[in-house]
Amino acid sequence: MRRPASTLPPPTTSGAVRDWRVIARLLPHLWPADAPALRLRLVLSMGVLLLAKLAGVVVPLFYKHAVDALSVPERAAIVLPLGVIAAYGLARLGNLAFTEIRDLLFARVIERAIHVLSLRTFRHLHGLSLRFHLDRQTGGLSRVIERGTRAIEVVLRQFVLRAGPSLIELVMVCGVLWTLYDWTYAVVMVGALAVYVAWTLAITEWRLDFRRSMNTHDAEASSKAIDSLINYETVKYFGNEEHEAKRFDRALSAYEEVAVKSHRSLSLLNVGQSAIISLSLVAVMIMAAVDIRGGRMTPGDFVLVNTYLLQLYVPLNFLGMVYREVKQGLVDMEVLFGLIDRPPEVADPANAADLVVRGGAVRFEGVRFAYNPEREVLKGVSLEIPAGGTLAVVGHSGAGKSTLSRLLFRFYDVTGGRVLIDGQDLRDVTQASLRRAIGIVPQDTVLFNDTIGYNIAYGRPGASRQEVERAARLAAIHDFVQSLKNGYDTQVGERGLKLSGGEKQRVAIARTILKDPAILILDEATSALDSHTEREIQGALRDVSRGRTTLVIAHRLSTVIDADRILVLDGGRVAESGSHDDLLRAEGLYAALWRKQQQSSSLAVDEEADTILPAPA
Repeated sequence: MRRPASTLPPPTTSGAVRDWRVIARLLPHLWPADAPALRLRLVLSMGVLLLAKLAGVVVPLFYKHAVDALSVPERAAIVLPLGVIAAYGLARLGNLAFTEIRDLLFARVIERAIHVLSLRTFRHLHGLSLRFHLDRQTGGLSRVIERGTRAIEVVLRQFVLRAGPSLIELVMVCGVLWTLYDWTYAVVMVGALAVYVAWTLAITEWRLDFRRSMNTHDAEASSKAIDSLINYETVKYFGNEEHEAKRFDRALSAYEEVAVKSHRSLSLLNVGQSAIISLSLVAVMIMAAVDIRGGRMTPGDFVLVNTYLLQLYVPLNFLGMVYREVKQGLVDMEVLFGLIDRPPEVADPANAADLVVRGGAVRFEGVRFAYNPEREVLKGVSLEIPAGGTLAVVGHSGAGKSTLSRLLFRFYDVTGGRVLIDGQDLRDVTQASLRRAIGIVPQDTVLFNDTIGYNIAYGRPGASRQEVERAARLAAIHDFVQSLKNGYDTQVGERGLKLSGGEKQRVAIARTILKDPAILILDEATSALDSHTEREIQGALRDVSRGRTTLVIAHRLSTVIDADRILVLDGGRVAESGSHDDLLRAEGLYAALWRKQQQSSSLAVDEEADTILPAPA
């Protein structure tokens, strides 16, 4: 049996190669083939970006001419300085306006990419195997998705709207300095940038280990917190609030230590960046001062050089932060894409057809199955449920009863033999059509944190209120719902905790009735209920299973005596098979289980009577 790896495989390529692969995965979402309007927005935003940077480079030139004009007394009162000043103001306004238009146009591109990737991830998670969801930690998984989708926006905004424009502006400024002044100014600028980038790359790569460690401890802390809060009642039952707090504290302490190291390395990075910028500023200002003293530059040129330096200082200062954010975002996106790339354990074949139900006859032929290679759960099980018939499967815990329902739903593929419905191998039909044909009332009914009406209608989304109420009547829960203040709009709470066990089971029955499946599975549907509630719900279950192919998985034998046929599983094999009376007469495993449960039931009744009746005088 194929088992997916529990974690992503270790990287076999360099960090730079992995980064570019992640960017390559993201780029098609910025240029979607089926969205010409988004493509147009991207082209327009890039055009406006160039206009914004051009205006930004022109602004200091107007500033220089205004200073030169005003520095000559006899020209200070004429129209020229006023015109230059007006042009300076318009250029600044154009720079700001074009920048805002660029952001406005690009916003839709970013949000659509996040939308599409988030939806794709959500769908893929529902397509992964049951094994993945049993092994996962909800808190850690939610953090992976949250960080990954947030990283998309960070990478796009920082890389496209900050890093890219900053580099364009730097090239333009160097071109102006090279053209107007001595080439040494441009060389000093480029040299300072090279040193700045080298320092930033080296320190940021070192800091990425801290980031990955922080993510690991953050996910661990989140998982522990969510797991503890979901199991709030269990924590209270055992008085383990302090124990849970200590577990959470250990995870937070590990995160705290790594976070402090990350902040220290950030301080080192910032100090180095500031030193490089400051030294380059001083060097260029000294060069300009010398040229002014030599008559090769005017005061306006001195202002121009300083203005360019100060103008570049801001994006250069942000360049380190942008690089860190982009690198960290790429790490988070790599994990998200790794999740998307995780192959489902159970997949439809390329030529899979929809299941055609002609009655719903179910057949297991020599089925073998193991959740892991060390322990085989089913060892050649064969059984048959005729269309419209009822088969009950009983046996000790761990015998493999519930595994039958999971294989019938094709949450797993068999490792040997085959499962058929009306002669069709489940591995040859689509999972969607298969699951449309099967309904289940499980032992542990978990409801969505929504209304009773929503939870019943979940059996067939889009059903009318009249259809929901009809299903509730058949499940004998309509009168209870009507007695509530908000009726079918009553909120059931997290996992349905505001309802009793019997009420939740009735909602589950109503949900299955509304689905109207050809095949019904009752997986220990009443084992967690008291005797009175169980008797009430058994009647509803008999009604809903009438005329349907039904597989009953039970622990209490008293609930299956009316089944057409009873199959006893023991150690992953079929030990006995027959009707209730036949199995009792056989004096085998079933008869022993029956006597044991009858004795336990009698003892429970006696103990209950002792607690109610007064002791004899």
